[in-house]
Amino acid sequence: MRETLARWIIYKRGIFLAIMAVITAFFAWGAKDVKVATVFTELLPSNHRFVKTFLDHPNFGNPLTIQIMVRRTDGNIYNPETLGKVWDLTRDIDLAPAIDHDQILSISTEKARYAEATPFGIESKPLMGDHAPANAAEVKEFQERLAKAPGISRFLISPDGTATLIRATFIERLLDYGKTFEFTQHLVEQARCTVKVNKDGSCPAGKLDTHHEVHAAGQPMLTGWVYRYESEMMYIFGITIGLMLLLLVLYTRNLAGVVTPIVVSVVCAIWGFGLAGWLGHNVEPLILIVPLLLVARSISHAVQQTERYYELLFELGDPSTGKLADKRFAAFHALRVMVAPGVVGIITDILGLYLIAIAPIPMLQKFAIFCGWWAVALIPGDAFLTPVVLSYLPVPHNVESIVSPTKRTPLHRSIFWLLGRAAACAHGSAAKYTAAVSVLVILASVFVVVTRLELGNAASGSSLLWPDSEYNSAVMNLNKYFPGLNTLEIVFEGKHPQAMRSGDAEIAMQRIQRRIESDPNPPSATLSFADYPPEANRLFSGGNPKWLPLDNTDRAVNAAVGALLIGNNPKNFSNVADFTLSNGTVSLWYKDKAQGTIERALKQADEAIKVVGADHKDFRIRMASGTIALQKSVNDTVHVYHWLILGLLVTTIFITVSLAYRSLVGGFILLLSVNVANLLLLVAMVFLGIGLDVNTMPVAAIGIGVGIDYGIYLLSRICEEYQTHHDYGAAIDAAVTTTGKAIFFTATIVVVGILPWYFMSNLKFLADMGLLLVLIMLINAALALIFVPLLVYLIKPAFVRREDQLLGEKLEVGVAHSAAAGE
Repeated sequence: MRETLARWIIYKRGIFLAIMAVITAFFAWGAKDVKVATVFTELLPSNHRFVKTFLDHPNFGNPLTIQIMVRRTDGNIYNPETLGKVWDLTRDIDLAPAIDHDQILSISTEKARYAEATPFGIESKPLMGDHAPANAAEVKEFQERLAKAPGISRFLISPDGTATLIRATFIERLLDYGKTFEFTQHLVEQARCTVKVNKDGSCPAGKLDTHHEVHAAGQPMLTGWVYRYESEMMYIFGITIGLMLLLLVLYTRNLAGVVTPIVVSVVCAIWGFGLAGWLGHNVEPLILIVPLLLVARSISHAVQQTERYYELLFELGDPSTGKLADKRFAAFHALRVMVAPGVVGIITDILGLYLIAIAPIPMLQKFAIFCGWWAVALIPGDAFLTPVVLSYLPVPHNVESIVSPTKRTPLHRSIFWLLGRAAACAHGSAAKYTAAVSVLVILASVFVVVTRLELGNAASGSSLLWPDSEYNSAVMNLNKYFPGLNTLEIVFEGKHPQAMRSGDAEIAMQRIQRRIESDPNPPSATLSFADYPPEANRLFSGGNPKWLPLDNTDRAVNAAVGALLIGNNPKNFSNVADFTLSNGTVSLWYKDKAQGTIERALKQADEAIKVVGADHKDFRIRMASGTIALQKSVNDTVHVYHWLILGLLVTTIFITVSLAYRSLVGGFILLLSVNVANLLLLVAMVFLGIGLDVNTMPVAAIGIGVGIDYGIYLLSRICEEYQTHHDYGAAIDAAVTTTGKAIFFTATIVVVGILPWYFMSNLKFLADMGLLLVLIMLINAALALIFVPLLVYLIKPAFVRREDQLLGEKLEVGVAHSAAAGE
């Protein structure tokens, strides 16, 4: 079967290339429609109860909110200049793309109101009229009005009076993060400058407003910063590919060795991006580094075949004259020998990627389809197209300097010596010491992962960006002067319209707030609709403070709410109740979304709800919405599905490899190796401070596929070499110094190519992922070159000795020459 397939592909290569060209052209047309974009709801697990709560009540704690802080550096905000700046920013942000005009709040909006009792009833008016305070008298009047609106000063003005907030929420279906970010960031830059900013957004020299600081934070700004660095990402991608090509040139120094990996990698990339384009799937910017690893996988498979092609050109040639074998003949046998381990290795890549789709997160499901299909393309691209391309290109002039034991170049001699030392650690007297060290490393790694691996983002700002980035600086300042960016929303879901006007709802909200605020480690602030009626009740009763406590009966609450709504649009309270007062929320503020903070917040909320009960006559209390709850939903999903995907992956890999080698022991050897690789990867994440989240989970899954590829190639070569040497130690030496050379070279390409990400990227996440990918390649290369041979030597499995091994067939040179004569 393999020989028939290989013969048709190589000796009917024109037909094969025509088929590949048509399919590639089809996907190339689709690739033009690929969109690199973030869709917020696609980052959330669709089946989690917190996400369902958020989708049912998106106006409560909506993460698509930007908070702009204006801070006076030499005094307080009560001056015409600062208040004028806030007025201008508020009106300018209302022009932002995708803005929700009803969800803008600052001390200069109509929603920021004060109320006072008059002989004719309660009057409710905006803190500012139709303009910002323009002189000292108007500023004084503004402060007097502010004293009559205690809720406003609590959340929109810092306790020391030096800073104020502007909140703006956006509509997701209209939101283009890039456009919204650039618009908002331009406003921020302009507010920092005393004259018009330059075209590039910078302030002319000497024209910075030294009296004010302006900071903007929130999920749209964070994603916008990622978008801004897209061009930088493409630039670094170019450097990465350039370095990989340079290493190919330095290593092979021939046309076939450089062109072949490039051609097959480009074809596979077109197939991958083409399917995403045809399906209309967007590609998440933060996981764009993963396709780079797929390029590395493509290069790896191509290099394995190319190295074997070099060997067969030499081995199947005429040793007496030094003439190399016919290139088509060598390509045919390279395909025949390498197709089985190559396809099995690619299948493990495919499994690792497609299994990610079981996680109920739309972004990951689209990612799995995109990258999984790319991996599928490696079978026709790498396994079959590589030898066809080699059969067309000129025979390399330097084959002997690469493979001949007596004519190796200094570079290849150095690699051979290094691989020989690695092989020596895996057998003979050194094996017991290597085994002891391996056991100690594994035990220490288990301890580190169990005790220190974190879920999600442990930083107060965002781990996507460097700590000193503008965004994280903004978060730090907002946390310093205000309750924070992150809320947990305890939703009161009414069973009928106007349910929030019941006395029971008022009592439940107040009791929940008091219970949570009395906790030893309370949130930085709480707010609910129940905070507003008492003040209205005081004003309605003539302004006497003794009427501030509200009699929590339906009649009293209805009267207070009625007084509250006099002259007020119900939308002014949309952050705590909907337009019909059917649903409401208790908002709890926190400074960060670290795992410990999330668990504490949810525990506080759950305990408070138990006190008041979840189901009531007029409403039910539903957990939960807000950034804290949504982060919890992602953490829960990642925690469960990471281990589920890992379990399914190792199980399917075990079954696939065991069937391929027709040996459970063979499956066990590679299964143990791949699990140790995953364990060491998690240890690396711990020491790099990288949490396990929706962005890192795919990298971990792909890391397993990388390791199993290397292991399959090396184990198959050990089986093949055993047929010649009939000794485990000698077979290990031969396999590590031949197939191991391609493994070593591939790992080197990725290490040198991706390492610049760590030093050049303004996105900390991509820098960390670059370093993580480097470690993945080094870990898997080391395990393939030392740990897999070590297990073979210690176990001495019987399947290695079988002569009918599918993945370790020995190419008989004499038979090959006879076949050549019959062509």
